[in-house]
Amino acid sequence: KQILVLGLDGAGKTSVLHSLATNHVKRSMAPTEGFNAICINTEETQMEFLEIGGSESLRSYWKMYLPKVLLLVYVVDSADHARLPVAKQLLHQLLQNNSTLPVVILANKQDLEGAYCITDIHDALALSDIGDERKMFLIGTHVAEDGSEISASMRDAKELIAQLVLETQ
Repeated sequence: KQILVLGLDGAGKTSVLHSLATNHVKRSMAPTEGFNAICINTEETQMEFLEIGGSESLRSYWKMYLPKVLLLVYVVDSADHARLPVAKQLLHQLLQNNSTLPVVILANKQDLEGAYCITDIHDALALSDIGDERKMFLIGTHVAEDGSEISASMRDAKELIAQLVLETQ
């Protein structure tokens, strides 16, 4: 069972995954053309992340992998206001047939000027409409300077994901 990592192209999925895997930051990763798999071990569990690129041509694959995963991590670019409606639409489409799948939404790029705060992201993605029966979390993240240690919010996200994996296994 895997953790599926989705989001629009440019949201920062690969950078987030790299940061979670190494506890160090690497920015400006090339866009994922297809799939990217990363294994992350914690003291309690081994987590297998599958990232699928967010370009329009790859989005058709997203739904195929959903039934096979423990958890969805959905990454949005908090500063890309123009594409939040598309991110919202895709998220709602993904979740409509999977009423119990836990979701961790990472409001990424919180360090950028003009980035929406968590409440604005919550509203922009209409998370209140998704339903109460699922476990859903929204965390503001950013990938700081190259080579530095990951931020507290990234550590929190990693701990939360590990906890959810343990609960659903």
